[in-house]
Amino acid sequence: MKHFGAVVIGDEIVSGKRQDAHFPAVAAMLAARGLRLSWVLYVGDDRTRLTEVFRRSLAAGDVVFSFGGIGNTPDDHTRQAAAVALGVDLQLHPEAVSEMQVRFGDDLTPQRLLLGTFPAGCEIVPNPFNRIPGFMMREHFFVPGFPQMAHPMIEWVLDTFYAELFAPAATVEKAFWLTGERAYESALLDLMERIVAAYPDLRLFSLPSLAGTERRHLELGVEGVPARVDQAMADIRAEVELRGIRWVWRPDNQSPAASPASR
Repeated sequence: MKHFGAVVIGDEIVSGKRQDAHFPAVAAMLAARGLRLSWVLYVGDDRTRLTEVFRRSLAAGDVVFSFGGIGNTPDDHTRQAAAVALGVDLQLHPEAVSEMQVRFGDDLTPQRLLLGTFPAGCEIVPNPFNRIPGFMMREHFFVPGFPQMAHPMIEWVLDTFYAELFAPAATVEKAFWLTGERAYESALLDLMERIVAAYPDLRLFSLPSLAGTERRHLELGVEGVPARVDQAMADIRAEVELRGIRWVWRPDNQSPAASPASR
């Protein structure tokens, strides 16, 4: 099984000056293909820290999407950190030069050529927005920080290299909203543990919701193969009704019915 991770780079992100648009986008891209994001890491523009991040992710063998820091200004450190982590030098990539010649023509200056300087031995990730590519090596894919460039590039990566893993509509997620004095996580731990033990192939989740200082509801559900999800939800429903806990289907479920106690 492949594990997918994302590294979002930039002082402007970790300082809160700008909001990250990559995490929700890449999570949605993967979900649309029946895949899941395993982890996300936010890192500032620090070459030493970035080098260690890439060393760890390369050693783990995950598929990693890295957003940002591949420009040619002094605060861009991603290409240099990746090269050190990979143990190679930086060099001008001929395919990157060809792409940028289409973009800039005779105005391809030495400064712009820096945008095509990548770790030796890598391949390019084409950029349909402006023809200035990213690069890839050992299932690490480095793209710009601009969403309008980065997101089509990541979709190209997924569709080109990981299509055999796609399983859209192979899994579903369903949940109840539980309300009342007994609808809190500690009181339902035994039920959750039984469901996890009985359905090890499913992912159980429990998400409390607050309104001010008051509990609003507890979202309790599972994700997995549809038939198994329905079985697990039936078991959960039987138990919460036995305990006198009010429930409704979460609004986006395929089964919109509510229990008599909750209507």
